[in-house]
Parts: sequence; C-alpha cells; structure tokens
Amino acid sequence: MKKLIIQIPCKNEAETLPVTFRDLPKHIPGIEIEYLIINDGSTDRTTEVARALGIHHIIEFKANRGLGTAFHHGVMHGLMLGADIIVNTDGDNQYPGERIHDLIKPILEWRAEIVIGNRNPGRNPHFGSFKRFLQRVGNRVVSFVAGTRIPDSVSGFRAYSREALYEINVTSRFSYVVDTLIQVYKKGLAIEWLDIETHAATRPSRLFRNMGEHITKTAMNIGRIYLLYEPLKVFFILSLPSLLLGLVGVLRFIHAYIFTNIGRDMIQSLFISGVSVTIGVTLFSLWIIGDLMSKNRTLAEQQLSLQKRQKYPQ
Repeated sequence: MKKLIIQIPCKNEAETLPVTFRDLPKHIPGIEIEYLIINDGSTDRTTEVARALGIHHIIEFKANRGLGTAFHHGVMHGLMLGADIIVNTDGDNQYPGERIHDLIKPILEWRAEIVIGNRNPGRNPHFGSFKRFLQRVGNRVVSFVAGTRIPDSVSGFRAYSREALYEINVTSRFSYVVDTLIQVYKKGLAIEWLDIETHAATRPSRLFRNMGEHITKTAMNIGRIYLLYEPLKVFFILSLPSLLLGLVGVLRFIHAYIFTNIGRDMIQSLFISGVSVTIGVTLFSLWIIGDLMSKNRTLAEQQLSLQKRQKYPQ
C-alpha cells in the first residue's frame, strides 16, 4: 500500500485550518493517508486546532523561518515517515483539497514524478488585474529560465513522488516554488500540470509585506537560480559588451597611431578601452569559475541525493 502524506505549512491558520482540513481526502483506495502540519512560528492556536482535528504529525518552529524552510523540513520528515508521495497545500484554503486524488493520479500511474495544480493565473477570477499581469510576466520569465513553457510558476498545490524528493533541494528560505520548479526541469524529471479552480482568498499573503517586496525577492531568487544553473550564459553575455567595446577602442587607437597624426591625442581613449577590456576579461574569468562551480554543485547534489536514499530508503 502506498503512503500519502499531505503537508500543510501554517502560520497563524487557526481559523482557516479546519476548513482546509475538511476538504482533504480521508480515504483513497489503496492509499494510506497521513497529515503533517509545519507550524512556522504561529502566535495563535494553530497547533491546538491541528491536534483537535486529529492531524497525525506536527512540526513546530518557535519563530518564523520562512516557507522554503518549512517545506524542506516537512519533506524530510515525510521521507522519514516512509511517504511514497507528498502533497503540499496551503492552510488558507486557497487550493481545492478534494482534487488531491486527481493530483496524485499521474504519479500512481507512473506518468509523472511531480504534478502541479495550474490555477490559470492569467485569467483566474479570484486574482486582481494587476496580480494577473504580474503572474503572466513572472511565468514568462520562469519559462525562459527553465527552457520550457510554464503556466503557473508559483502554485503551491503540488504532489511529489519519493524519487523526485530525492533529487530536489531547497535553497531559498523565502519560497521554494520557483526554486524547485526550475530544478525539476533542469534535472529532467517528468512533470504534469492539473487545471484547478481556486477558492477566494481568505486573507492577504503572509510571504511578503507588500507587492514591491514580493517582486524584488522573487526577481532576486530567479536571478540567483539562473546564475546557479546557467553561469556560462550569464557571464558570456555580461563580458561580451566590455570585450567588444575595449577591442574596438584599441583597434581604433592602433589605426590612428599608425595611419594618422592624432594617435598621440587618443591616449585617454586607449586608457578607457584598457579598462573595458580588463572588465571583460574579469567577467570572462568568472565565466570559467562559474562553470567549474556548477560542475561541483552537480556532484554535491548527486551526493545529497545518495545520502537521502541511504537515510530514507524505500
């Protein structure tokens, strides 16, 4: 019998947790279902409510440590408990818990290793026009980084197979959704999307204080991930303008010095060209270093995957 663990990261979800739990599946044929709450520094009665609901497992952080950290600890605990599939959903009742059976079906049928609920954010009626616009822009950026079309890059309604969780590593405290999604595509894991309808928001997001902070943190996270996986492209693009500008300046000086009488008057231009070439060479060197570091990262991730398999065997 397969074991499914439904994990719910929570921060002050005492009011919405009962509604979220009500919609979660209580029985799926051939599946053993357990529930896991990660209490991320709540100051209300989230833990007491979870116990009253009969939640099997509760992880408590004394202070808020971020959604990425909560997800990571939940996944590690789920693997330790012997989960074959881990579903992540939110405690604010945004996602349709009754669709979890559909969410895990591609994994049970060996078609996918991760399945994500697609909220169709570009036309979701529960999102404002500005949020829909930002979601479309964000999806295009993440699609460019991942190298494939992604319909909903920040959906947190996801199902992971045990095999996928061996390979995925969380590197962001702020949020795990973009980070792990890009990893899935870069590592060639099988992924499917499930169209879902969301519930209306019950409260403002607690991941960020305002939209500006959200955009800034997300952009920095995407940039860091892209640099992590594509250092050659990043530093080649950065170094090329400086190298070309410097080379053109040096050739222009040589031409003027040999064939005209104004070469001696272009020393300042030569100095600027030299600085430009130096910057380009430095960035080119970082290109090489970044490529070597990416190889080391790949080896480190392989070692982490092996350690997970040894520590949490099937």
